[in-house]
Amino acid sequence: MRLADLALLNAEYDARRAVALVTDLPAKDKKSSTQRVVRAADVEDDPLGGIIAEHLRAGRSGTLEHDGREVFIAVRVPPVRLLLVGAVHISQALAPMAAMLGLDVTVLDPRTAFADPKRFPNVPLLPAWPDDALPAYALDAFTAVALLTHEPRIDDQALVAALRAPCFYIGALGSRKTHARRCERMAEQGFAQGDLDRIHAPIGLDIAAVSPAEIAVSVLAQIVAARRRKPMRAAACLGA
Repeated sequence: MRLADLALLNAEYDARRAVALVTDLPAKDKKSSTQRVVRAADVEDDPLGGIIAEHLRAGRSGTLEHDGREVFIAVRVPPVRLLLVGAVHISQALAPMAAMLGLDVTVLDPRTAFADPKRFPNVPLLPAWPDDALPAYALDAFTAVALLTHEPRIDDQALVAALRAPCFYIGALGSRKTHARRCERMAEQGFAQGDLDRIHAPIGLDIAAVSPAEIAVSVLAQIVAARRRKPMRAAACLGA
């Protein structure tokens, strides 16, 4: 690999951007191969754009045959993060489940009585208001955000930040009426219907969950489905 390619791969990964190294494998009658780095931002301009995009979405490397030749696509994607807004019972159940799937979990809650390391062992805590904490946290396309406080004064700050970022998943706890009022507040912030349709609310898959642990299962399943780009419902905002 050329040093310039290695430097570009590392730079994109350090910036939490997906990137692929595409190698044209040598044919039997050839001894050398060619390589190129394809950044996520440049995928559409690459001859294998659609295929590379699919590999980046899945986070999987692989070999394929294209135009009579073998090509190996090696992908590098940053660790997927899950930001739990609200140090509540659902978060206590959800954090260890998400960690088992390899998600990098952080819990944000300005209420220090809730955001207590004793309640969340081995989980990074942000005991601050979203407006103060999220600029440094830097929401991106590999971040899922779950709004769980049921407190608009906390959740709304995080929701505004998430809607302004390319988060692959945004979920919000609450009934349909609660979500309708939430959408009204977001509309007052200048967000269009297309923005609001990104919100999964009521949060989680509809499995008739009742307990915090069951709700956590439904939320995590929805996040996994969103990550893998399966068709999901993102509830439209309803009238009050």
